[in-house]
Amino acid sequence: MPGWSTLVWLLGLAVALHFLWVTAQRYGQVSAEAYGMFWERRNWLWLHVAGGSLAMLAGATQFIGPLRRHRPRLHRWLGRIYLAGILLGSAAVAGLIATTQGWLALKMAFAATGLAWLVTSFCGYRSIRRGDVEQHRRWMLRSYLVTLSPAVFRLSLLVPALMQLASPLVMVPSLLVLSWALPLMVHEAGRRLVSIGTLAEPSGSR
Repeated sequence: MPGWSTLVWLLGLAVALHFLWVTAQRYGQVSAEAYGMFWERRNWLWLHVAGGSLAMLAGATQFIGPLRRHRPRLHRWLGRIYLAGILLGSAAVAGLIATTQGWLALKMAFAATGLAWLVTSFCGYRSIRRGDVEQHRRWMLRSYLVTLSPAVFRLSLLVPALMQLASPLVMVPSLLVLSWALPLMVHEAGRRLVSIGTLAEPSGSR
């Protein structure tokens, strides 16, 4: 596994585990106080959390090199489970959008996140169906970064300075989009820097 991908995977796994723990602690208490604005739509929220959690856990296994090399069949099945989680989570996103009253910016942020999730995952699936393993890996890493966006979003809400930049009506939708757009940009920049560095190395030092 390339060094850059390993770093992204380890950071992603840590963020995912933290998110799952916090989510279990929060929504394990089934009450209007714990659920806030999602109380009347908690069924959609449960579906979203279930699909997202399934995708986070199954997706984390997809970047384990020995599993891909020595247990390819298991790797493929875990990949199918990952995609199933994404479909469940995306369906829940559509439900949350449909049941959200007003707040157009939040609806658009939810829609953009769901679309990014589906597009990156579909591109990864299509690549492997075409036999392009390298593109498959790249797209699935992007897909996993989007999968982690709820965890990144929750972490960003814990930073008081961010929420003080503007009103919640502006910051919540903005942070929701940035929770996947920014990691994607950082990943692409890091990958390109690593690629440039590799090309710049003298042939004798490789």
